[in-house]
Amino acid sequence: MTTEEVLNHHLEAFSEGSADKVMEDFTDESVLIIPEATLTGKEIIHGAFTEFFDSIFKPGTYEFTMDRVEISGDIAYIVWHATTSAGEVKMGTDTLYVKDGKIAVQTFAMYVE
Repeated sequence: MTTEEVLNHHLEAFSEGSADKVMEDFTDESVLIIPEATLTGKEIIHGAFTEFFDSIFKPGTYEFTMDRVEISGDIAYIVWHATTSAGEVKMGTDTLYVKDGKIAVQTFAMYVE
């Protein structure tokens, strides 16, 4: 899969709130870097997405708006904002490094008011 295809699948899986579907984009060597920690491996990353979907990004409880998508080779960069039950996400950003059709590294950060 191309970087764009991986990103689109990842966003679709996220919007469905399916941690299992999100994990289709990762490998056991994948890394997810969030403000609180660096997570490695599908099992640990699955736990992070399960937590997202059980809390601030519980399906049906938020409105997500994409502000920017930039794809350059193996890198996908997105900027977004959302209205959630936990507050306004004024800015969120993710960067994905895609290798061999899977997310090798993803960074994520958001500012909530």
